[in-house]
Amino acid sequence: MKLAILETGAPPEGVRRTFGDYPSMFRALFGPDAYDYTTFDVAAGKLPERAEDFPAYVVTGSSAGVYDPLPWIEPAKAFLRQAKGRAALVGVCFGHQLMAEAFGGKVIQSPKGWGVGLHHYRVREREAWMDPAAEIAIPASHQDQVVEPPPGARVIAASDFTPFGILAYGDQPAISIQLHPEFEPAYAKALIENRRGTRYTDAQADAAIASYDAPDDRSRVGGWIQRFLETAKVTAD
Repeated sequence: MKLAILETGAPPEGVRRTFGDYPSMFRALFGPDAYDYTTFDVAAGKLPERAEDFPAYVVTGSSAGVYDPLPWIEPAKAFLRQAKGRAALVGVCFGHQLMAEAFGGKVIQSPKGWGVGLHHYRVREREAWMDPAAEIAIPASHQDQVVEPPPGARVIAASDFTPFGILAYGDQPAISIQLHPEFEPAYAKALIENRRGTRYTDAQADAAIASYDAPDDRSRVGGWIQRFLETAKVTAD
């Protein structure tokens, strides 16, 4: 199966040299040979010529905000709207937010501040591609949040901090998650250290790093995404 990764951002340079870019993290999560991968540097203005050129897309995280006046954001939203029903869509963190905005939802910089560390979501509604888990623990790194989901989108997992944590779209084969299943704990810790004293206080950084002593559900959620992609039905002509 061909899978296009829409790369909307990159880790900080020093961290990227050690851990790689976001597309490489998704290839590691899913398996290097699981798909025929193609990456598009969306932040550099690169998008597929036609939405139907690929059966599925993963939209990565980014340090940008969907409300930022960057020249590539509106074309990216327009591309997602073109892909509606023509391909399966998966959004992660910024990708989750970009999909929400593209399809009629609302995203803001949350007054709750940064969500960072290992976050727990409660499963509210189980989809066919999920297993019976009642709760998941996945790395978080965000200050923006979806505050109004798009019409037809259902909340299938969330927390008190992030009420619209995982969305499933009823009008197209699309899902999105605010958390980062592609983040290995070592990378998540390095990213926190990179931002210590700028985005996070020492106390926030210490607590977030300590949270990674607990087990996580990265592999479980990575499997959910893959089963979604395997079973997604594209219905548009």
